[in-house]
Amino acid sequence: MVDEVAKNVFRIDVELPGNPLRATNSYYIRGEDSDLLIDTGFRREECRKALAEGLRILGSRPERRNVLCTHLHADHSGLSKEFRGDGKVWMGALDIRYFHEMRRLEHRLKTRERFLSEGFPLELLDIVYAVNPAFSQALESLDERYLPLSDGDEIRVGDYTLKTVTVPGHTPGNCMFWAEKQKIMFTGDHILFDISPNITQWYGMEDALGSYLSGLRKAMKYPVERALPGHRAPGDYHARIRELLEHHAKRLRGTEEIVAEDPGMTAYEIAGRMKWKIRARNWEEFPVTQKWFAVGEAMSHLDYLRTRGRIRRQKDADGFLRYYR
Repeated sequence: MVDEVAKNVFRIDVELPGNPLRATNSYYIRGEDSDLLIDTGFRREECRKALAEGLRILGSRPERRNVLCTHLHADHSGLSKEFRGDGKVWMGALDIRYFHEMRRLEHRLKTRERFLSEGFPLELLDIVYAVNPAFSQALESLDERYLPLSDGDEIRVGDYTLKTVTVPGHTPGNCMFWAEKQKIMFTGDHILFDISPNITQWYGMEDALGSYLSGLRKAMKYPVERALPGHRAPGDYHARIRELLEHHAKRLRGTEEIVAEDPGMTAYEIAGRMKWKIRARNWEEFPVTQKWFAVGEAMSHLDYLRTRGRIRRQKDADGFLRYYR
């Protein structure tokens, strides 16, 4: 459950029951006057118990504890308010802004409208909103103890100085944290090693995938010797960035070919033609929540191609968005 991954840096395995991600890697940095907890897991009892037990093993005291969230997704921020102790919580400035925006009725309706216009069936969308842990197990509110981070901002704890590296795409305010002295990068979900980070569309963000790919090229410049990801096992940092860039280049080529072969499909239909690593025999048997993630990722690739003039999008008489070469 708890292992030391660097001097005074401990990984707590926070189980995510029933989720294909399996667990969130929560990191705990022990300092002289204060300690820092990085990412927390969903706001659900199993995650709460796992994180509490890990902190108990480490002898963590609430009066010494601050929290750092790499991004706003529920599996990284859901328990941040409960486990910040007497301290504060840091999060990317844009993610804090989006957190508040996402609670506005207009934002929720626009996001829902986008998925419906892209062909996502209404009856399935209603299920997604009812069962998706991204909604039901998310952080409920922010207060004045949530502090925004911008690119280059630093957090000091013990012998570690963590420099904020903004890499939007996975979320609008997604961040990594660079410990230059130790050559360690806390990558969050920007760089994962045996799964590909989900890059979906965000309301108000025209080209999430383009931002993500720019962030990968930015990340390549750091002389990282050890990467600590938000899920699963670590690996070769620079080699993995090259793999992710090639993965999306291949995915974009494939998406463009699907549009060319059968013009006039919606994003929902295009996602059904794309290849996914998932235990389902066909598109119809996809778990509903995973289908929602897949369509969101298809939309981000279509947005990328459309903003570069490689495909076009047209609304039909029924209000559905259809794609053409």
